[in-house]
Amino acid sequence: MSQTAKMETNGKLTLPQLEKHLWGAADILRGKIDSSDYKHYIFGLLFFKRLSDVWQEEYDARMAKYHDADLAADPDEHRFHIPVGAFWHEIKQHTTNIGEHLNSAFHKIEDANFRLKDIFQDVDFNNKQRFPDATLQLLLQHFDKYRLCNADVSADMLGNAYEYLIKQFADDSGKKGGEFYTPEWVVKLMVQILAPEEGMSVYDPTCGSGGMLIQSYHYLQEQGKNAKSLALYGQEMNLNTWAICKMNMFLHDIDDAIIERGDTLRSPRNLLTEGSKGLKQFDRVIANPPFSLKEWGYNVWSNGDPFGRDIYGCPPKSYGDLAFVQHMMASLKDTGKMAVVLPHGVLFRGGAEGKIREGMLKQDVLEAVIGLAPNLFYGAGIPACILVINKSKSYNRNKLLIINGAEEYKEGKAQNTLTPKNVQRFVKTYEAWSDVERFARMVPMEEIAVNDYNLNLARYVQTVEVASAVDVKVELHTLKDLIAKRDEAEAVMLARLKELGYAS
Repeated sequence: MSQTAKMETNGKLTLPQLEKHLWGAADILRGKIDSSDYKHYIFGLLFFKRLSDVWQEEYDARMAKYHDADLAADPDEHRFHIPVGAFWHEIKQHTTNIGEHLNSAFHKIEDANFRLKDIFQDVDFNNKQRFPDATLQLLLQHFDKYRLCNADVSADMLGNAYEYLIKQFADDSGKKGGEFYTPEWVVKLMVQILAPEEGMSVYDPTCGSGGMLIQSYHYLQEQGKNAKSLALYGQEMNLNTWAICKMNMFLHDIDDAIIERGDTLRSPRNLLTEGSKGLKQFDRVIANPPFSLKEWGYNVWSNGDPFGRDIYGCPPKSYGDLAFVQHMMASLKDTGKMAVVLPHGVLFRGGAEGKIREGMLKQDVLEAVIGLAPNLFYGAGIPACILVINKSKSYNRNKLLIINGAEEYKEGKAQNTLTPKNVQRFVKTYEAWSDVERFARMVPMEEIAVNDYNLNLARYVQTVEVASAVDVKVELHTLKDLIAKRDEAEAVMLARLKELGYAS
């Protein structure tokens, strides 16, 4: 087998070079398929190439150690198994029916690795009208330019490049991008507020491409702590996005994350035991659910949620936002904390949502509401907010920190962004628990109750300076005084003009 030959070195890459190289694959597909579909195929090939190169790297190392080809190829000696006929170098040798051979390799890899089951399920290259052999040859040649083993591309670098691709595809996809990607600095803000610690469990019930879970992992790394001690869990309904998340975890060298597939509200997978109605609970829960989802499962919840998540009531048929919030709360330990991104409507809409909001406020589990600027999210120009819920709120009882960050952003041509400076202002204000003029305020629950538990941010924190009240009598006196001074100046001017002979 040609796998017994050592890998040829073709140069280490910098992160910008790797990003440019990976994005270059999209240029090969441009005009041939919809840009919103690029990610499925490019991610599939990238993952396949990485698997093959890392396996070969491991094989070469074992050969140098054991001098035994069979032992070096033993599945127990590798992080994952690649069957004969499913290696990158074997597929690139084909010049006809390349798509069929690629699909076959994907299926073999899935069958040989339980952790990778269904990860290539929606990547189908066996369509010659969409992917003629000439196009696939160009793609294989492009990806073959650099080897992607650990010696040349670390897991962190490849993971960063992968996240760069996810962002680029989100930009390309426009509105659809919001389904699988949350802007990086919004995620960093949420993670820094939750501040996960070593040994904690972190759960995202609408995990998309996994950015919030991976950022939690990075947070511990940046603190110089053991990120591997985190237990990461997620659930995602969309098959393509679920596969992207699984690849994302794997490319970041996170092998033990549990990423489930399915509808979180109708069929949560974080169960204590298979088939039970009890939910597994976590130390930190974080999510960016789809805004104001219409078909969210009202027909089930309206008859009483079978998992008991509707503790504050059933949300309205047309808005699933607070169903996600209640699922997250039910999935949170009594000592836990959660952060969730939602549209501003949840702060002031009445009816069923008003009752749910009132119940949460009366129970005093809502710790902070952070208002964000408009146009930060893909496909959602409306402003959003972050709810921070703390089940073990032991300080500032019966008070709510409200931060109005409507003016805290960097303006962009198509989309606004948060800068590191913006994020730090939010985080420091949250940690300080004190009033900041025209930005943040600790609001007593009595005041919120007087406002019928309406959390419209402008009721509590004005971002512009309020004009002082006008005293009409004083202003009228000032006006008369100014008129008298004007008349006096006019008289002096006319007298001078008369002296000079310009007036009679």
